[in-house]
Amino acid sequence: MLEAPQPSLSSAWDCVSFSIFQRRVYRTTTHVPRELGQIMDSETFEKSRLYQLDKSTFSFWSGLYSEVEGTMILLSGGIPFLWNLSGRISGRAGFGPEYEIVQSLVFLLLATLFSAVTGLPWSLYNTFVIEEKHGFNQQTLGFFFKDAIKKFIVTQCILLPVTSLLLYIIKIGGDYFFIYAWLFTLVVSLVLVTIYADYIAPLFDKFIPLPEGELKQQIETMAKSIDFPLTKVYVVEGSKRSSHSNAYFYGFFKNKRIVLFDTLLEDYSALNKEPAEEDGENEETKSKPKNKKQGCKNEEVLAVLGHELGHWKLGHTVKNIIISQMNSFLCFFLFAVLIGRKELFAAFGFYDTQPTLIGLMIIFQFIFSPYNEVLSFCLTVLSRRFEFQADAFAKELGKAKDLYSALIKLNKDNLGFPVSDWIFSMWHYSHPPLLERLQALKDAKQE
Repeated sequence: MLEAPQPSLSSAWDCVSFSIFQRRVYRTTTHVPRELGQIMDSETFEKSRLYQLDKSTFSFWSGLYSEVEGTMILLSGGIPFLWNLSGRISGRAGFGPEYEIVQSLVFLLLATLFSAVTGLPWSLYNTFVIEEKHGFNQQTLGFFFKDAIKKFIVTQCILLPVTSLLLYIIKIGGDYFFIYAWLFTLVVSLVLVTIYADYIAPLFDKFIPLPEGELKQQIETMAKSIDFPLTKVYVVEGSKRSSHSNAYFYGFFKNKRIVLFDTLLEDYSALNKEPAEEDGENEETKSKPKNKKQGCKNEEVLAVLGHELGHWKLGHTVKNIIISQMNSFLCFFLFAVLIGRKELFAAFGFYDTQPTLIGLMIIFQFIFSPYNEVLSFCLTVLSRRFEFQADAFAKELGKAKDLYSALIKLNKDNLGFPVSDWIFSMWHYSHPPLLERLQALKDAKQE
């Protein structure tokens, strides 16, 4: 996906510590640097600075809360308490201690419910205070809660059956259960990737085929020129949720689809329409007047897609899948080595039993934590390399000028702050800083 630099996945404490450096940049960089004078006006620069400063403050406190909550749960014996509670609930339903998988599913349901409830105030504040303040939120409170409930239900419908099968495979798999468990998770991940945009995403957002016209014809022509097996192009109504924009492709083999957020398309974004142009007021979406156009022109949309298709043509998607599965196999192998260590369970308050689900939680979430940090950093470095390569691919398609202007527009529309602390950027940003990408494209334009 083509977007402004965003922090990659990392621990909450990592966000709390490294964000100090970036917050200093937000506070002290109050004027547009000379090198940005031609691409960003002072008003937009100040808006983006304040937006990112608010996000950084929110990230600090939410990350700190997450660390405190997790520490309190561990120190107070929250995990064994919840496990025992799950046993009592499943016991009342007629499932004794021998039904470990049933107890595990009850535990998982209660744990995810607890996480959803404790995370709700933070999500509400982020959506209706920060995003609202800076003009991105398009949701009503009713839509937010309806969406949250739907997400929780869909998550449980996927998580509980998959977990029960995984636990069953581990139980009956013998000495080589880790191979079967890895193969199972591989199949599940491929199935989810395949069905997500067709069956899961439409439960939350409306997907419509891109209307016939010049843009669709140009997209099909570009896809054909690089042998991309495009079958459909969709526009998703992301504007009912947020004014942030994006684009992506999905599908395997000869069945590829492209999805464009309506907020990316200047000619299709609902946020650019006057109230009279709407088919009717959507009760779940706020009507907000805008005094400026959002999104990209057709040529710029094609440049963005040229970048996205570059990821496919250069094999980035396949490489990421291979790396992910190699890591998954390694984790399951190490899990098989460590699962018999009773002292691991005892350290978390499980002295008499060693439930498989608890073992997965202890080893994957806690024991592997340092390894996951190193892996996250390596994947961030790789992701930035892939982004430069995808930009270069779009450049080879003759889209350097349009991609240059598209990156500036997207950064402006999403209020991305173009100045970053090098330590924070190196550790967190999965996409290169805007200036670095523009410089590479500018060299191509001058050629």
